Amino acid sequence: MSLQKLIANDYKAFQHFAAEKQIVLLHPESRLRSMLVAYLLSNPEKPVFYYAMGPNDVNLRAFIDGFTHDLAVQHPVFGRHLFQLWNRSSPPDMEILVQAFIRDVTELSEDNFLLILDEFDATDEADEVHAFWERIVHFLPDHCQLIINGRSEPRIPWVSLIARGQAVILRDNDIIRDNFYRHDTVENPDIYLNTYGFGPGYVQHDKGEVGEWEGHLPRLLFFFVMDRPVVTRAEICDTFWPELTIDQAVNVFHVTKRRLHKALGFDALVHQDGYYQINPTIKVDYDVENFTTALVKARETEDSKEALQLFQQAVDLYGGPFLQGHTEEWIVERRDDFLYGYLEAMQSIAKIRLGDQRPEQALAILNRAVNEHEFYEPIHRDIMQLYADLGRRSEAAGHYQKLTAMLKENGLKPETETIELYNTLMTQ
Repeated sequence: MSLQKLIANDYKAFQHFAAEKQIVLLHPESRLRSMLVAYLLSNPEKPVFYYAMGPNDVNLRAFIDGFTHDLAVQHPVFGRHLFQLWNRSSPPDMEILVQAFIRDVTELSEDNFLLILDEFDATDEADEVHAFWERIVHFLPDHCQLIINGRSEPRIPWVSLIARGQAVILRDNDIIRDNFYRHDTVENPDIYLNTYGFGPGYVQHDKGEVGEWEGHLPRLLFFFVMDRPVVTRAEICDTFWPELTIDQAVNVFHVTKRRLHKALGFDALVHQDGYYQINPTIKVDYDVENFTTALVKARETEDSKEALQLFQQAVDLYGGPFLQGHTEEWIVERRDDFLYGYLEAMQSIAKIRLGDQRPEQALAILNRAVNEHEFYEPIHRDIMQLYADLGRRSEAAGHYQKLTAMLKENGLKPETETIELYNTLMTQ
């Protein structure tokens, strides 16, 4: 097959799998990933803005300077919000910098546009830059699609972003559906772990559940490393012990790591090429990754019976909020992502049941789902619409009134779509 044809196939896959995703990672093993980037640049169907990471992007300030310079060439007023921050007497903190960056990105175009980050691996040793982009992905404007290309996976929690439906990992003309980071290709592994992140979070090995962790930190450290492709020691210390000096945090980290290895009975974390990761010689079955795999496969299939089975599998795997009971920022963020994946599965099951002429069952499913996230108005709208379709308009009105009262108690108002739906249903 000619090179042109191969690139055309990759672009078709990009359109098919990634058109509705806000963040697209071109997998490092993709043979034609850089050629796809070139194709997107040379055949733009929408505005495209491009930045290639380089050897000078060694810290966040250097990256912001380089990014602002290159984007200002492509869009002359880019950087005006960021520029105001650098004129202050003290350096801006991360969150202020993120919000200024997002304002500048939002103003790149009024239309849908692509933002391509090329050669991302040039910043592999720049922890600040990876932490910055981990924050940015939570605030990208709806009309921006981010494309990341490089020779390594950015240290971003891809599994939760995929579960939320925000991201996809594209490998040439296909996507990654499972085994998102850890390549479980070990034959006859000596150690097999069943790991459960939904609910309180626990780990099982051949001797049963691991019960003695000597505190919660060793257990959370294990789940934190499971959360992303690899991590650096600095990222671990900044997440768990930001208030300590570097030396103090490193000492506590090593104590915590020893306790983790003692709890599991083997070296669970290994250090290689400057990064920590789960020991690649063991096999880990992880409910969170299985949940995400079920969602990815369910989204793809056009067979309603198969989709129902896969969405139900995701619902069954969701055993409660991620690491329930913990309030650390990184855990709360993942918890929200997985919750949205669960809600998507429940809405999809209800839709399939409606197609099977089972409206009462669909209504019960939606009411169960909304109890998991009472502020999530799309499901409230589905419930209102279903009540109306069943000829129970008074119950649709009652549901809306209960919703507005609950929102008012929390200082909120219904979304415009919810108000419009209510008005439409009441005038039919």
